[in-house]
Amino acid sequence: MTVTPENAAWFAGTFGKLVDNVGLALLGKGPVIRLALTCMLSEGHLLLEDAPGTGKTALARALAATVQGTHNRIQFTPDLLPSDITGVTMYDQNRGTWEFHRGPIFASIVLADEINRASPKTQSALLEVMEESHVTVDGTRYDTGRPFMVVATQNPIEQAGTYRLPEAQLDRFLMKASVGYPERSAMIQILAGASHPDRTKTLRPIIATSAVADMADMIAENSVAESVLDYVHRLAEHTRDNDDTILGVSTRGAIGMVRAAKVWAGAHGRNYVIPDDVKELASTVWTHRMVMSPDAEFSGATASQVIARALASIDAPVVRGATA
Repeated sequence: MTVTPENAAWFAGTFGKLVDNVGLALLGKGPVIRLALTCMLSEGHLLLEDAPGTGKTALARALAATVQGTHNRIQFTPDLLPSDITGVTMYDQNRGTWEFHRGPIFASIVLADEINRASPKTQSALLEVMEESHVTVDGTRYDTGRPFMVVATQNPIEQAGTYRLPEAQLDRFLMKASVGYPERSAMIQILAGASHPDRTKTLRPIIATSAVADMADMIAENSVAESVLDYVHRLAEHTRDNDDTILGVSTRGAIGMVRAAKVWAGAHGRNYVIPDDVKELASTVWTHRMVMSPDAEFSGATASQVIARALASIDAPVVRGATA
């Protein structure tokens, strides 16, 4: 289905209502809310790297409440097993049958809290479900349904007893962002309501979960000119050919950029993607996928700098718009 200007206008209006509703629980955090909703409507997953107590759990709960979805929180610890996430098949003696007991991964929004504290074996339990939206237990496949998004968190300060996420795991996150501390005015509002700190309990849903899937399907057909696709390719290729990187942006990362850019364009009321959409999302979608060389890290170079140089050195195409 071709996305018309009218479709794009409706999408932008609905997107704005979703942002405003989540913003009732997460005060003063419009930018990260927009990124989280873009991630959800791109059918991707979000990695939040932030200090404790900044509102990561509140963001996941508010997203689920806004789309009338379910929410589960998994506290990742060193003794957590893969079956604690996906579920387990158990024998029912009364019925004489084997039954699958679903794990907490079966929810609209799954908060994987401090994901790097679990062992690599447990982390790997998320690889299949994050890529294919289903889990396989004892040879049987179980779908998670739609929408489905993993919001994983990492504490960047305390690294003792943690396991660094492998590149294959990081590459399955569409975006990496940070909630951060609230600004002064928002903080005063938060403190004024300190007697009822969990604002997510009062949120009312804006749309049903089925409508989220419809929105995702519609905006996935947003127009992307071949020149913009080539622009994404050239940027990704630049990160791979850079002397400062061992590993640049993968094909999955380039595909993720196009998916996210389609939603970002729709959120701005456009039925076509422009290079600025790619520029605005480049750091969020790509930095966590790159591996810097030891010499580059020693000299203080970062993935963000590599992307900034790519954006500065590669000319963006001119896109005049799409037809209705």
